Amino acid sequence: MNIFASLSRRLFASMCLFALTLTASAQRWSEQKANDWYAQQPWLVGANYIPSNAINQLEMFQATTFDPAINDRELGYAEGIGMNVMRVFLQDQLWQQDPDGFKQRLNTFLSIAAKHHIKILFVLFDSCWDPNPKLGPQHPPIPGVHNSGWVQSPGIPRLLDRSVEPQLKAYVIGVVSAFANDPRVLGWDLWNEPDNDGGGDNSRSPAAVKAKFDRIAELLPQVFAWARSAHPSQPLTTPLWQGDWHDPAKEDPIVKIQLRESDIITFHNYGWPEDFAARVHELEPLHRPILCSEYMARGAGSTFDGTLPVAKRLHVAAINWGLVNGKTQTNLPWDSWQRPYVLEQPPIWFHDVFHPNGTPYRQAEADLIRRLTGRGTPPTTPTN
Repeated sequence: MNIFASLSRRLFASMCLFALTLTASAQRWSEQKANDWYAQQPWLVGANYIPSNAINQLEMFQATTFDPAINDRELGYAEGIGMNVMRVFLQDQLWQQDPDGFKQRLNTFLSIAAKHHIKILFVLFDSCWDPNPKLGPQHPPIPGVHNSGWVQSPGIPRLLDRSVEPQLKAYVIGVVSAFANDPRVLGWDLWNEPDNDGGGDNSRSPAAVKAKFDRIAELLPQVFAWARSAHPSQPLTTPLWQGDWHDPAKEDPIVKIQLRESDIITFHNYGWPEDFAARVHELEPLHRPILCSEYMARGAGSTFDGTLPVAKRLHVAAINWGLVNGKTQTNLPWDSWQRPYVLEQPPIWFHDVFHPNGTPYRQAEADLIRRLTGRGTPPTTPTN
């Protein structure tokens, strides 16, 4: 009896230790763990990527329009100027439509990225642009309009319908579990700009915006918990983009959740270099890695020339909006929603780095990125 009792106690102790280990691994990363992770990364420089032949996340990854060849070609452009990370948006209905096929396509995409020595920061949900996404063929770009086909995830009807919540949970756990220990994945951006009311021409009534934000504030901690239940080896985050980040008394409820739950700190900034640096300094007291996951809007004062040297000096990752000019038309400025550029083109590109044929919009920018990263392949000089 004593032997059996001893074995039982040991078994019980082992089970408790195992349970405590699982619980610990499902908590927010400590500052030490987050900084140790960041110390293992090279300086991360890259772009928010959607192929030039896709208008949105659905067109990028639906089976009928997923195009590995164009992904391969365009990620090659990025590798050539020293970029080593891409931020890539997903959409929850892709999982609902075909989870196995979706995972296969993500695996194919990750293999292509790894071929070009590029890691991926996946975005699971997004509060920006069209609130009514639909599977199937996507509409063509609206002439002269910036990002005219981008879609939210989940769309407002699915967000507000509580019966859909188990589907959202299955999506988060399913995708994160599939790649939880995959070295090709840099991290998980769980919700892009969760406190964004939509943007573009999708402005809503104050009551509707409040309902959206209230629901996201309720759902966002659960999304972190769902992702952590998959025990990913990669960090979790959600980007800050507006408001006061250094005074808790001035933070809105969603920002409080973002700062409380994120393993690493990500933020967006489309301002002048001085503003970029000021925002970084607001976040430094958090003592966690800082990654800028959106910047570079030439017409707004955010440029590679101005911002990228500041990011390097401050040891901040820098992921600009847009790689290749295409169906998203993000070379056009935000004001194109009010004044479409159909009779004339803007004086400068707003976002994006390359023409579809791989020619840089500004060769000096490509050279700067290559020089600051110390990576990439200089363009070949034609011989006579």
